[in-house]
Amino acid sequence: MLTLYHAPESRSNSIVTLIDLMGIRDHVEIAEVTISRQDGSGGPDPRNPHPEGKVPYLVDGGDHVRERGAIIAWLTDRFPESGLGRPVGHPRRGAYLSWLFYYQGVIEPVALLHYLKIDHPALQATFRDYGTMMARIEEALADGPFLLGQEFSAADLLCASPFIFFADGMPVTPAVKAWVDRCAERMS
Repeated sequence: MLTLYHAPESRSNSIVTLIDLMGIRDHVEIAEVTISRQDGSGGPDPRNPHPEGKVPYLVDGGDHVRERGAIIAWLTDRFPESGLGRPVGHPRRGAYLSWLFYYQGVIEPVALLHYLKIDHPALQATFRDYGTMMARIEEALADGPFLLGQEFSAADLLCASPFIFFADGMPVTPAVKAWVDRCAERMS
């Protein structure tokens, strides 16, 4: 059995949602732990094996997986029958993995910097700017209602998460808002 270390009202909520959408709750034990919160509440939990005390953290036998994109790839590869990933050999596998990594390397940092109103040319050169990030999402949505075309995937769940979490703090175009609404509907 797999174990997901999870703290409610944190980034790990999206992984719990994914587990439920995949219909694999009977294969995953969800261990609730405490984490240090930005408001100063909470604190490290000695039961949490994450080396930085964060969540989500997935244990599958001797393998330990951290970072949401990696956990999503791991789960959707391990349980391909859910249809929420794109297995090796699928014609959209590259696009699927690209969106998981684009989230970790671009969307999350750019969204946070934008939300905090932190701007610097070096940050834009490294991560891209908010407008460029939004343009990439809109370009993908031109081929269908979801990032990979006609079907919702775990990449949509991950990439839509900051727009759902930060809501009004992240300005969106009508096309991106419609996509976020479609994703939120699937995730509720």
